[in-house]
Amino acid sequence: MSKLDKWSPYALAALRIMTALLMLQHAFMKFFAFPAPMPMPGPLPGIIVASGVIELVTGTLIALGLFTRPAAFLASGTMAAAYFMGHATQGFWPVLNQGETAIMFCFAFFYLIFAGPGAWSLDALRNHRNSDTAAA
Repeated sequence: MSKLDKWSPYALAALRIMTALLMLQHAFMKFFAFPAPMPMPGPLPGIIVASGVIELVTGTLIALGLFTRPAAFLASGTMAAAYFMGHATQGFWPVLNQGETAIMFCFAFFYLIFAGPGAWSLDALRNHRNSDTAAA
């Protein structure tokens, strides 16, 4: 066992929290024009609003570590769809079609489906309470 293994749940939590907060920025731009408005003229198309709702809900849940696995599943699929619908149509290479972020989000959330939330999560708190209740 490596000396670093004991820190793994905390590193996973940091990855989960930071990825979710970065995802939330996209939703905040769509709905609150913060930290800047969406760089898109006129009202947002329905598909962008729908993706914003998913970003807002899943980003919040994942940041809190609540229902992390199902939220990560939905977020990962949303980012895959965003890549193929919005970026891949602009060319093959992600660095040229500006799809790197969508791909990174997709695979970070995909990892969370299997790894779970790590430390500092409401899921862990819920599981701890459920195990205490079952033991009583």
